[in-house]
Amino acid sequence: MKITAVEPLLVQAGRRNHCFVRVRTDAGLSGLGEAYSVGPDRATAEVVAYYSDWLVGLDPLDIEGIWQRLYIGARFPGGVVGNSALSGIDIALWDLKGKAQNVPVYQLLGGKCRERIRIYQAAHGADTNDLVDMAVSMAKKGGLTAIKANPLPDEVEQLGWTAVLHQVDRRMALLRHRLGDNVEIALDPHAKLLEPSKAVELCDVLEPYHPLFVEEPLRPENIQALAEVRAKVRVPIATGEMLFTKWAFRDLLHARAVDVVQPDVCSVGGLTEAKKIAALAEAEYVTVAPHNPLGPVSTAASAQLAATLPGFVVLEHVPDNEGPLRDLVVAPYRVVDGYLELPDAPGLGIELNEEYCRAHPYVAWRRGQPIKPDGSVGLL
Repeated sequence: MKITAVEPLLVQAGRRNHCFVRVRTDAGLSGLGEAYSVGPDRATAEVVAYYSDWLVGLDPLDIEGIWQRLYIGARFPGGVVGNSALSGIDIALWDLKGKAQNVPVYQLLGGKCRERIRIYQAAHGADTNDLVDMAVSMAKKGGLTAIKANPLPDEVEQLGWTAVLHQVDRRMALLRHRLGDNVEIALDPHAKLLEPSKAVELCDVLEPYHPLFVEEPLRPENIQALAEVRAKVRVPIATGEMLFTKWAFRDLLHARAVDVVQPDVCSVGGLTEAKKIAALAEAEYVTVAPHNPLGPVSTAASAQLAATLPGFVVLEHVPDNEGPLRDLVVAPYRVVDGYLELPDAPGLGIELNEEYCRAHPYVAWRRGQPIKPDGSVGLL
C-alpha cells in the first residue's frame, strides 16, 4: 500500500475554519486528520499541500518514519503552522492504519486503560451572572462533572487590579455556590497576565474554591517565570496549548513549572508526539488534560489518545451533537453522563459529511484585539 495523495480541506463550521487532512492510498483506503488552523488558516492548508509531494509513494503504515521525514526534513524546528500541518497528516495516518488493521486507534497506541473519557466544557457570558447560568445549564444538560470558565471579568483591561480581584472572588463564590461541590471548576485566565506577582495574587484568591486547575496564569514564553509562580501558589497549574514539541514540554517539566500539561494533538505533532509528551509527563508525576477547542475530528483523535494514558485527567470538549459541528460529521462521539463513549470502529471511528464540507468553504476572519484605555493592545 502506497500514499497517492495528501489533501487539505478548509471547512467553515461554527466559530472557525477547520483544516482537515485526507491521506489517500492506492489500496482505496484513506485516513482523516485535523490540523490546527491557528488563525492564518490557509497557511496551514498550504503546508499540508506542500508536504504531499514528500509523501506520495511512501508506505502510510510507517508513521514514525514519516513523522521524522516531515519534522527533520523541514530543517528549521517547526513553528505552530508547520507543526499543525504535520499534526493533521500524522492523525490521518493513524486513522488509516487503524482501518487497514481493522482496530480502533487506541489499540495501536498500546490499548486502552479506561472505558470512557471524562470531559469538561467551557462556559462564557456577557457578565458573571450569564457565565454562571451557562455553566449550570451545561453541567445539567451534559451530566458534566467539570466546567471551565475564565475567572477574570471581560473588562479586566479597564479596571484597577484591586477591583479585578474583588470581581474574581465574587464570580468564584457564585460559581461554586450554584454548581455545588461535585462539579469541579477549571479556570482559564487566557494568558492575560504578564506580571508573575499578579498571577500569584490571582491564584491566592482562587485557592479557597479548590479549582481543578488554573490554566495559563502567565503567557507561555517564559517558563522560569511560570515555575516561580507555581512554587508560590497552592493551586494546580496547567499549560501547554501553545507549546508544540516534546522538547518544549521537556523544558517545562524540568523547570517544575506545571501540574497538568495540555498538549493539543492538532498542533503538537499529532498522536505520535502527544503520546511521547504524555510519557514524559507521567515520569514527572504530572497529569494530562488535552487541549481540544476544535471539533469532532479533533475530539475523536484526543479521545483515542486519552484512552491510553494512565495520567489522563479530563478532556476539553466543544459540544458537537447540535448545530454546525453536528452537521460536519456523519456521527460524533456520544456523550453520556459527562463522558465520551469510545466507539469500537476501526481507526478514529469518525467520518466527514462530505456534502456539508463542499457547501461550507473557507471564510476569511481576523481575531479581535482588546484595546487598553491608553490605546495599546491588551492580551487576548
